[in-house]
Amino acid sequence: MRLSRRGLLRAGLAGTAATALGGLATGCAVPTGSTGRNMVLWYWSGGLSDTVVKNAKARYDSAVDLQAIQIGGQYRSKLITTITGQAHIPDIAGLKGEDMASYLPNADQFIDLRTLGAEKYKSRYLTWKWDQGIADDGTMVGFPIDCGPVAHFYQYQVFRRAGLPYEPDDVSKELNTWEKFFDAGEQLGRRVSGAKLLTDVNSVYDNVVNQGSKRYVDKDRHFIGDQEHVRRAWDLAVEAKRRGIVSDLVTGTPDQLSAVQDGKLPSQLGASWATFDLKNGVPKTEGKWRIAQMPVRPSNNGGSFLSITKACREPEQAFEIIAWMLNAANQAQGYVDAGLFPSTPASFGLKQLQEPDDFFGGQVTTDIFGPAAERITVAYNSPYDTALGQPIKDEIKNVGVLGKDPKNAWSDAMSKCRRIAKHLGVSY
Repeated sequence: MRLSRRGLLRAGLAGTAATALGGLATGCAVPTGSTGRNMVLWYWSGGLSDTVVKNAKARYDSAVDLQAIQIGGQYRSKLITTITGQAHIPDIAGLKGEDMASYLPNADQFIDLRTLGAEKYKSRYLTWKWDQGIADDGTMVGFPIDCGPVAHFYQYQVFRRAGLPYEPDDVSKELNTWEKFFDAGEQLGRRVSGAKLLTDVNSVYDNVVNQGSKRYVDKDRHFIGDQEHVRRAWDLAVEAKRRGIVSDLVTGTPDQLSAVQDGKLPSQLGASWATFDLKNGVPKTEGKWRIAQMPVRPSNNGGSFLSITKACREPEQAFEIIAWMLNAANQAQGYVDAGLFPSTPASFGLKQLQEPDDFFGGQVTTDIFGPAAERITVAYNSPYDTALGQPIKDEIKNVGVLGKDPKNAWSDAMSKCRRIAKHLGVSY
């Protein structure tokens, strides 16, 4: 079912509810769209490889003047504003993976990429990633950029000192269930004074949910966040707190980064792009890290798309540019430049992705992330998932950081979900 422009705003803003509405109300300065030979591409900082964007401008200079513009601030809100206002709409628009559910119900605002020959490229991309860009009626809205397979980052020498498995293959094999993973966390705490396996309980909760095939709202617009798949993630996060394997620190704060650097937080579950976060956040830990598979099965965190809007005057040319920018060689360059892990398996064996990484002790990190990316479980992504998942995430954080009683926290989360579901027209 298609939504009106008003409906687009409602669905597109479901993820951030009232705060997003406030952000749109203030308006924003937006660049003009294409005129004549001009073709405008919108994306965000780090959303594409600077090298690939530069090369695309040069490659297609004789055909179009490609104006690649990085949009700061609330990217989704600004794009929705231009679409609903039908003014200054870019020809090519990046769509963040976490926002795709906001766009898919309004596929008629974009050109169906199948009509431009996209299907002939399908076999070159991860099947689950390709499918994420397709609306319920089969319309292809987004062409895959990257993905975010999650793995287990750990400090080699700290694990060795704790008597834990420390070679990547051994860590992958011996910590392959949540129970074994938690046992390792308890042993780490006993053997290395002050050390915790993970920063917070949300790392457990989010990754367990993302390992599964269901989220918070199903295709029939029913709330399913009270079902077993979510409750299991909640219970495991509570268990991580009870067993004392998580810290009380907040990710990204100076205290947390200091603990990571000192080996007091020698482990984390992170997406492929976290390799760059570690290199930038704790550069003094170079050589100390290794990467293994996460417990049970991989999850995905991140990954985006390029789309062509209905405002585009030259869709065939736009699609040619997209298909070239997102081929296997350019996706490999995207990983080198910006940590954008390829959605094209052919990239995994290319030279750029097979280089030993000194930060990770000479490990070829693609050997972990590549197989993980190919094993991601696909889940239906509703426009209302973010809004209805947030109260649960907030309350599990209250359990982890504030010590709130888990039963009361779950009850409060469900009460909030009921109110939000009613407001959004989602059956509970």
